[in-house]
Amino acid sequence: MINNLDKILKKVEKPVRYTGGEMNACVKNLEEVKCHLAFCFPDVYEVGMSHLGMRILYDLYNRRKDTYCERVFAPWIDMEKIMREENIKLFSLETKTPLHDFDFVAFTLQYEMSYTNILNMLELGGVPIKSADRGEKDPFVMAGGPCAYNAEPITDFVDLIVMGEGEEVNLEIVDCYIKWKSENKTREEFLEMVAEIDGVYVPKFYKDTYNEDGTFKGLEKINSHAKDKITKRIIKDLDTLTYPEKWIVPYMNIVHDRVMLEIFRGCIRGCRFCQAGYIYRPVREKSKERLEELAEKLIANTGYEEISLTSLSTSDYRNFHPLAQSLISKFKPRNINLSLPSLRTDSISMQLLKEVSEVRKSGFTIAPEAGTQRLRDVINKGLSEEDIMRACDFAFRSGWSTIKLYFMIGLPTETYEDLDGIVDVANKIVDLYYAIPKAERAKGLTVTVSTSTFVPKPFTALQWCGQDNYEEIKKKQDYLKSKLTNRAIKYNWHEPETSVVEAILAKGDRRLNKVIYNVWKNGGKFDSWGEFFSYDRWMKALEEEGIDYKYYAERKMSTDEKLAWEHINVLVTKDYLKSEYEKSMRGEVTSNCRQNCSGCGAACMGTGVCFERNEK
Repeated sequence: MINNLDKILKKVEKPVRYTGGEMNACVKNLEEVKCHLAFCFPDVYEVGMSHLGMRILYDLYNRRKDTYCERVFAPWIDMEKIMREENIKLFSLETKTPLHDFDFVAFTLQYEMSYTNILNMLELGGVPIKSADRGEKDPFVMAGGPCAYNAEPITDFVDLIVMGEGEEVNLEIVDCYIKWKSENKTREEFLEMVAEIDGVYVPKFYKDTYNEDGTFKGLEKINSHAKDKITKRIIKDLDTLTYPEKWIVPYMNIVHDRVMLEIFRGCIRGCRFCQAGYIYRPVREKSKERLEELAEKLIANTGYEEISLTSLSTSDYRNFHPLAQSLISKFKPRNINLSLPSLRTDSISMQLLKEVSEVRKSGFTIAPEAGTQRLRDVINKGLSEEDIMRACDFAFRSGWSTIKLYFMIGLPTETYEDLDGIVDVANKIVDLYYAIPKAERAKGLTVTVSTSTFVPKPFTALQWCGQDNYEEIKKKQDYLKSKLTNRAIKYNWHEPETSVVEAILAKGDRRLNKVIYNVWKNGGKFDSWGEFFSYDRWMKALEEEGIDYKYYAERKMSTDEKLAWEHINVLVTKDYLKSEYEKSMRGEVTSNCRQNCSGCGAACMGTGVCFERNEK
């Protein structure tokens, strides 16, 4: 315990980030548990507490009497300064236990730009940063999440990595740990035991090799317990899963301060740039009845006034309209809002929009991703300009006057005509608004155009593509600034420097471990926050290791080239991704999974066909 915590917290911004004690937080007696686990989110409290995966696993672990999971977040700069001055180790919220006293220190890898925070949290918590330096009494450092599908750039720092959905595999790891502990075996023996669990990757049991030209050659197994392929874990029936019914309610505003109902996993669409759309296949849905039950319990147990339906494409839920209308009818009388993110504009009902907007109205968001139909076909977006305009017309006539549009620049085959298409779409939406009689639309039109830079990601159809160079990205952003001049249009953009580093880390191999370590040693942390990110620091660290960043970010790869993440099996085959890549270069589209099975390989539980299609 920390004796002078109250005194310290008076000196920092947002002290409730570090107090714990929130409603529905789990409290246990440490002497009664056999496995003590720290769930670490490598960002500040208000970001981490908005993460659904953390809430699910926190609840899952703590349902076991023999296991206690606590939360740990990255301290903000002011708090870190005091902790270092006072020699206070990074601690958990629930019991204020230092990180080094846990059995497991588990990080979720949600975005590449959090990697330096992982090193910083380990060091602050008194845990040796590198796996090779940890002794028998040190915690096991584990990781999971979307970036785990290519965790090679941080393999020096983690002991084991979980691939896929964690509800079953994480409990198997706990069982393995308790058994190992009772048998008084060595640290190495535990890693050998856990390496035999499906979906668990132990990096130290493999050695990276390279060709004479510096390209990646492959991983060699150096331990007999290592697998040739690590296959992701998936849950077949989501209705049978436990789901948190008592949501922790923070004392401060967080990014997503609401009840989140996960309605299904996976995606039927196949957007070729979208990593989540591939790695979370196949589609599995929760029943309408189960979701209604969870909504009632979560509202009763939290007091929240908003329910958000979450998935990669919410309106693709097969019972979407009946579910949404049922929740609206139940909760609108209580002034509880229903939030519908990730809607596709080709399936929106005007009546549903009107019903949702009657309780509380926020901005209306559409993600066309590209400005022309040609480029939308390249990325297989499955969205037409007619769909976009019809959705905006519905929104304007339903009382919305704030439209947010998300696009990417630097997509493969992009031309300046495609950038002109972004401008054209935005201007047409403005014209559409003013074409509606004043009595039928809300006041104060704002159309916000936001562009991010395309980052090629592992396990996507565009993983072999290079990223636009820094100068070209800036040039395209400046071009859009000069064209988006209508007063009703606001233009936001992501700084290209961050996107370049993200691309390097996304497609990186083990040679980047030293780069990340050197960036952290030179002050790198909170790299996803613009005020702390330093492009020069990253470029200097790469140069010191003799690495040309263009090798990872800008280089177009051969589809026959060995990939640094090829030892991971996400079920979607490399041949399928290669086929989709070739179709993208020809501008050919692939229909969604419900219209026609395209044979991606994500056959659930080895049935040979997609679980959803097999169900019919």
